[in-house]
Amino acid sequence: MPSADLSAAAARRIALAAQGFGLPRPAGPVTARHIRKVVDTMALLQLDSVNVLSRSHYLPVFARLGSYPREILDRLTGHTAGRLQREYVEYWAHEASLIPLETHPLLRWRMAQASQESWGGMQRIAREQPQLLDEIRRLVAERGPIRSADVTQERRPKKPGQMWNWDDGKTALEYLFWTGEVGAARRINFERQYDLIERVLPAGILDQPTLAREDAQRELVRIAARAYGVAAEPDLGDYFRLPRADSKLRVAELVEAGELLPVTVAGWNAPGYLWPAARRPRAVRARALLSPFDPLIWFRDRAKRLFGFHYRIEIYTPAVQRVYGYYVLPFLLGETLVGRVDLKADRQAGVLRVQSAWGEPGVDQDEVAFELAAALAELADWLGLDGVHVTGPGDLAPALAAALSSTVSQPAL
Repeated sequence: MPSADLSAAAARRIALAAQGFGLPRPAGPVTARHIRKVVDTMALLQLDSVNVLSRSHYLPVFARLGSYPREILDRLTGHTAGRLQREYVEYWAHEASLIPLETHPLLRWRMAQASQESWGGMQRIAREQPQLLDEIRRLVAERGPIRSADVTQERRPKKPGQMWNWDDGKTALEYLFWTGEVGAARRINFERQYDLIERVLPAGILDQPTLAREDAQRELVRIAARAYGVAAEPDLGDYFRLPRADSKLRVAELVEAGELLPVTVAGWNAPGYLWPAARRPRAVRARALLSPFDPLIWFRDRAKRLFGFHYRIEIYTPAVQRVYGYYVLPFLLGETLVGRVDLKADRQAGVLRVQSAWGEPGVDQDEVAFELAAALAELADWLGLDGVHVTGPGDLAPALAAALSSTVSQPAL
């Protein structure tokens, strides 16, 4: 099949449009319909426990819609009671993620491979303590929804470099979550509540036939291709964390079937693939602060390829080795990533703290500071904070502080 050519700018616009950027915001109150459209455009929301600013899954919706009621998303995900029925459920998609109910059956091949593909500690429990799995199954069936604390024994101290200190009970529960036998019924204070999957998913989803691994993966690549618009093969495989060998095969199969169009993108060091129905806007006017776990930038190689933006999350980097800060959000302006800010919601003081602010080389710092000040003021208001304080270093920090102080709508610092 012949390959088409795309400029780097055209590829960026396609990618931004596919992710839902550049569209007019709702004229009135944001409703479940607006939120549903945004989440379905991205196809999933990655979860993360860090709450220095906001839980990560709330931020991509804010980046595309602006201020919205988080409780609506909570009801759509089953995390709080309300009139809205659950439309999204948790599973290992792109890491731990919220996915549409209809996507859950497409990941049964991953569930079936839990004994080979889950984390080492989970595999050990399944191999060495099958009786513990039986005990956890019984406990969930009798008492679900349950918390991990209901199955944990004495918590072990963490070893150096260890992120979690799960005991065997928690590890067994997570293994059953990986296999799909249990699911997340809800979260309370971000703590997952586990129940039997048949009490989490509706019958219509449970009864869907199980596709062959290859067929399910092809559909996942289709979803990724729609969400990305234009992408390299590693980008497409990473969206649902497919094994690389499988990703290469599925992409090749979709190209052969005419469902993906090969393209050569100027400046890319890898072949590109275009979703045929992707929008090709002439311009994208966006202004957004991006969570480290936003699909637009979560695959760092893609962020570098699309925007020339080198980005590494430094949460797990020792403080003395950090370059930009602990929880750094790239700033999207127009069609370009123009800067980054390390943000903290100081809830006790009631302010949004900018712990560092950096502009990308060659940007107009006064213009970026003006637009960033407006974006930060909107974010602070959405988080229920009274203002924005620039408290840290960075080449953009002085201009940003000046822009914030001169913004009429900005509360007094």
